[in-house]
Amino acid sequence: MAIRAGGRGSGSWRLAAAALAWAVAGAALAQDAGSARQSRDDAWWTGPMLANSAETLPRGHVLVEPYVYDVMTDGNDGFGSRAYVLYGLTDDLTVGGIPIIGYNGLHQGPNSSGIGAGDQILQAQYRLTRFHEGSWFPTLAIQLQQTVPTGRYKRLARSADGMGGGAWATMIGLNAQTYFWLPNGRILRARLNATWTFARHADLDGVSSYGTGPDFHGRAEPGDAFYLGIAAEYSLTRRWVLALDLTWSHSDATHVTGYDDPLGLPAVAVRASSGSSDAFGFAPAVEYNFNANVGVLFGVRVIPGGHNLTRSVTPAIAVNVVH
Repeated sequence: MAIRAGGRGSGSWRLAAAALAWAVAGAALAQDAGSARQSRDDAWWTGPMLANSAETLPRGHVLVEPYVYDVMTDGNDGFGSRAYVLYGLTDDLTVGGIPIIGYNGLHQGPNSSGIGAGDQILQAQYRLTRFHEGSWFPTLAIQLQQTVPTGRYKRLARSADGMGGGAWATMIGLNAQTYFWLPNGRILRARLNATWTFARHADLDGVSSYGTGPDFHGRAEPGDAFYLGIAAEYSLTRRWVLALDLTWSHSDATHVTGYDDPLGLPAVAVRASSGSSDAFGFAPAVEYNFNANVGVLFGVRVIPGGHNLTRSVTPAIAVNVVH
């Protein structure tokens, strides 16, 4: 995402820098906390801001984790909420969905006409292995997500009303998670996510999420996307955790083809490409856990730029509940 120069973006950058400095200072101070080995039962976690867990829920258990965020760029505030609602179908298989809603506030031009539903996501995760103390092998899981194009994306009265992409998309991922004990005895939990997303085409008419005009008819073909994320969480105390995500993503070009057909004028062929994009990002966060099953997270995702990508800053708050 991005660091905005001045205004609200600079404030979020200061928040990100402060959180990162707190993480470094906290880890340094904790070196004096003694060398007794912390037990995993003594460490409570909410999870970092971005990286998915490789664990699955015990059979019959439920996880609910709503996020509220604002994707801030130079020209837009993308307010949104997504909630992970997951159920342990078996001890090794977790299924569920991720409902998403949003609202676009444009700095120049009309805002969204109201809060709208985005594309919804169905998810399943199967655990392959499980971490055991004394072993170097991590917990590994395969994750599958299916994006259902339920959000408005074409025949829009205003471009800010676009909440979806209009294309069915499938994501296949590998998640890993392991634990390290630092010299001071405290636990550092590490995660890795690697994903590949591919999508079908979206039929377009009129103003759309792809920047087409009111007289356009055609289709969009989103490119494949690849993502790699690593995260570390430091158990500062039983309740307090400092977290940091580092991410890299690549998206192939999206192609839009069709024609503009203004009333009373000859149709004009249209062929456009967004070009491929690459981005690096980071997301410092602080977790507070009320107990082993309820916690909150405060974090900021920062994408300072990249190839063919808009810079952005995304502050977020999340609540994690397992029952």
